[in-house]
Amino acid sequence: MAFDVRPLAASDRESWLPMWSGYLDFYDVSAEKRNPSDTWRRLVDRDHIYGLGAFSDSGELVGITHYLFHADTWTPDPACYLQDLFTRADVRGQGVGRALIAGVVADAKARRCSRVYWMTGTENEVAMKLYDTVASLVPFAIYELDLTD
Repeated sequence: MAFDVRPLAASDRESWLPMWSGYLDFYDVSAEKRNPSDTWRRLVDRDHIYGLGAFSDSGELVGITHYLFHADTWTPDPACYLQDLFTRADVRGQGVGRALIAGVVADAKARRCSRVYWMTGTENEVAMKLYDTVASLVPFAIYELDLTD
């Protein structure tokens, strides 16, 4: 199945919001850490965060991804961090995630990035099956200090 992957536009907000909520629910993000209005503004303003949507033939939003670019100390070229990827449950396994990743890769190549990278929860086995076909799993652990409290 083919999907039209394009940057999210202001008119996509109402269809984006339930997908964003579904993504946050999947990762058990607390209500006080959710800020959809600010996230949406930054996405459509392309304020250091970029968003793509995958749209079905009928024009329905069926998947989203958010990503950003940053300097990289290991190479002179920037890197691209794919921060969020979510698809509607009824279209999983039909190429939506793959199409969204390809959209991010195309943007990263156009900006001459040295790499695209992302992380996922170790329990997200369905997504990892896809990721194993498009990228290499690297042997790094992620540590985090929450500075929001």
